[in-house]
This record gives sequence, structure tokens and C-alpha cells, in this order.
Amino acid sequence: MKYSILLFVLAITLTACEGPQGPPGFDGFDGVNITATSIERTVDFFAPDYEVLIDYPPTVTVFPNDMTLVYLLWDVVPGNNGGTVDVWRLLPQTIYTNFGEFQYNFDATNGDARIFIDAPATTDLSQLAPADISNQTFRIVILPVDLLNSGVDVNNYNEVMSAAGLTTDDIIVIE
Repeated sequence: MKYSILLFVLAITLTACEGPQGPPGFDGFDGVNITATSIERTVDFFAPDYEVLIDYPPTVTVFPNDMTLVYLLWDVVPGNNGGTVDVWRLLPQTIYTNFGEFQYNFDATNGDARIFIDAPATTDLSQLAPADISNQTFRIVILPVDLLNSGVDVNNYNEVMSAAGLTTDDIIVIE
């Protein structure tokens, strides 16, 4: 019984002790909501560069470890319950034609994404069909690093949007 009382008193004494203050922690991001973002833009590509620069709106914050994915609206097909369903493909996307091959590709920074058409020197991009360079719709999805570690299949646009908690209402459309 003496030992029980002694242990009890010792436990209370140790929990009441204070040591010196530790080092300060890192500053947080006050007022910034770290979530996924999706941006949509329909563009036309023009010679000679066949590229478009899409600036992110000021409300979009991209952190150094975030991943930027770009999807091309590949097709619109009939849905199972009527209506239509959009088919999205992750860039880069290679297209094979009778005059050669070309690729829709992109690079991104924390403030913009550049989407471009790339091709080997043997492919004459002036032969691209109007359907290949006009009214091309892209969706840029910016994912926080924590979401990437969850094992989401980035090739599957619908899985990415679902894992990110984004719906079509959340997409920022840039005119």
C-alpha cells in the first residue's frame, strides 16, 4: 500500500513539472485552404509555336510539392442513363496520323501551365487537321502532395476528381 501511495504522489509530481520552452515551430499558411483545384480552358493552337499559356487565377495557390496534371477532352460518348459522358485522357497524349505523329504535352509552374503540340522533326505540323488544333478542351488538376500519397490512379480522371473531392461545380472555367 505504501508503494502505491508513493507511486501516486510521484506520478502527480512528475506531471506537474515544466521544462524550458522549446524552439518555435514553422509558420503556417494563414488563410490558405490546401485543397485540390481544377481549371478548364478551351483553346486553339496556332503556328508556328502550337502552344497556349494558361495563367492560374489569383485564387489558386500551388505549393512546391503539389502535382499538376493536365487532361484532354478526348471524346464525348452516350451515357448509360441517357445524356453524354466526357472521356478525358492524361497528357502527354500521342496521336498517329498518315503524315507522322504528334503529341499534346504540357509543363507547369506554380502560376501557369503551358500546353503545346510537340512532334519529331519529320512531322509537318502544318498538316494538322482543324479538329486537332481548334476548340481543344483541357482540364488542369492541381493535387496536394497528401492526396498523391493516397495511391490515386492519376490516369483515371474520374478517380482523381473523386479522390480530390471535386465536382464539376468546383471547376474554374477560364474563358
